[in-house]
Amino acid sequence: MATGAYKTDGFITRDLAEWARSLTYESLSDAAIEAAKLFLYDSFGCALGGSEQEDARILHAHHVEMLGAGPTGTGPCTAFVSGFQTNAVDAAFLNGHMIRAMDYNDIYWKADPSHPSDIISGPLACAQLKQLGGEELILGTVIAYEIEMRLAEMGRPGVREYGWHHATLTAFAAPLAAGRVLDLTVDQLQHAVGISASRTACLGAVTAGKLTNMKNTVDPWATRMGVESAMLAARGYSGPEHIIDGKEGLAHVFGHSFVNGKQCSFDLATLTDDLPSCPSCDYRITHCGMKSFPIEALSHAPLTAMMKCAQENSVKADDVAEIKVEVIARAADILGDPSKYRPTGKETADHSLPYSLAVGLVDGMVTPLQFKQERIDDQSLIPVMDKVKVVANEEFEKLFPEFQPSQVTLTLNDGRAFTKRVDVPKGDPRDPMTPEEIKIKFDALGAGIIGQSKCDAAGKLIMQIENEQKLDRLFEVLKA
Repeated sequence: MATGAYKTDGFITRDLAEWARSLTYESLSDAAIEAAKLFLYDSFGCALGGSEQEDARILHAHHVEMLGAGPTGTGPCTAFVSGFQTNAVDAAFLNGHMIRAMDYNDIYWKADPSHPSDIISGPLACAQLKQLGGEELILGTVIAYEIEMRLAEMGRPGVREYGWHHATLTAFAAPLAAGRVLDLTVDQLQHAVGISASRTACLGAVTAGKLTNMKNTVDPWATRMGVESAMLAARGYSGPEHIIDGKEGLAHVFGHSFVNGKQCSFDLATLTDDLPSCPSCDYRITHCGMKSFPIEALSHAPLTAMMKCAQENSVKADDVAEIKVEVIARAADILGDPSKYRPTGKETADHSLPYSLAVGLVDGMVTPLQFKQERIDDQSLIPVMDKVKVVANEEFEKLFPEFQPSQVTLTLNDGRAFTKRVDVPKGDPRDPMTPEEIKIKFDALGAGIIGQSKCDAAGKLIMQIENEQKLDRLFEVLKA
């Protein structure tokens, strides 16, 4: 858009607000409803496991202290596991962080990566605040996925390619999901987006090099801001309607960036073209993937390839002289830089191809147990990590994002070599996790926290959540 030609009306936030406002539970397809329930099931299991992470414990203690109401808290909304009662904004943040804490929740990667389930805690908190039930939670979830996934598709290239984190985009989706559950008007929804996105731009440093607690915090924080923005908009607070396509909005500001000599841009029509609004429509949520390993998304295909290669050829760690991993360039950059060869904490280890492949080869599995601090600190893994060679494959680049091609070659001490290629990791919509597999994952994460009987009850309740008039039983069953 040329200087001086900025729009003054008809902004995209209006189109998105009108769509979110008009969508009802009855508008949803059966496939979208089923997908929403499966993602709720998967995400709440991730939250149970996430509650045990150090950063989740720190945040919980911090919020207990801030509220000053003792360990049980006081407020209309509930935190998972502890049952801590607080306001909707803080509940959305704490629960969203627990979902995200293990990096085990869903994944969608087109121009940009995204984890739409990071937003689920927003409509969840709003539904509890308003004493609403499962249908409203499903509706808010479908809206969150639709907008977040479209945001992940529109970059040319994605914002991650020029140094920004996708939490920058979540700030646009979260207020629409929360605001719809709060029954905001079109005007209020539009302002909520402007309020939220005005102050939630996020630098890519949180996922570059050595990783810290902030890696799993920034996206839930954007969800937190989405809830607060929706609540402010409900009171008449205003935000810039032109935050996406007007002067100094998203498209204008990021249009100053260049990657490989080419100016960056957005295909803004991706946000609004063919927005679904009927039971026969195609909703984006049905195209999102899940994680079968608790690691960064682009690690799944290479880890799957290596595990299959080792199992099919009966290869043991001591047999291996070299592990060559061929991946797309961004995976090599994010997951194979020097800091990833000596991870000192979970945040770096679960974003490290050398660590994931080494521990997978040695232990024969990659589960949350492999990211306990004592395992990360095990010096015997260092020689195995040093056998890993991460190589960017230009041919694979042409196939991404439709496929996530990865190839692993295990060269043995005796000179033999075995190669395995994987294009679609388990959990991708083309090879989806079944409800039975999600239950196994949920139970593995939650049985030690809430007990097996509550895990069984939670699964049944979540998969019939549309029948719940209020969400009290859900929070009770997810309480330790």
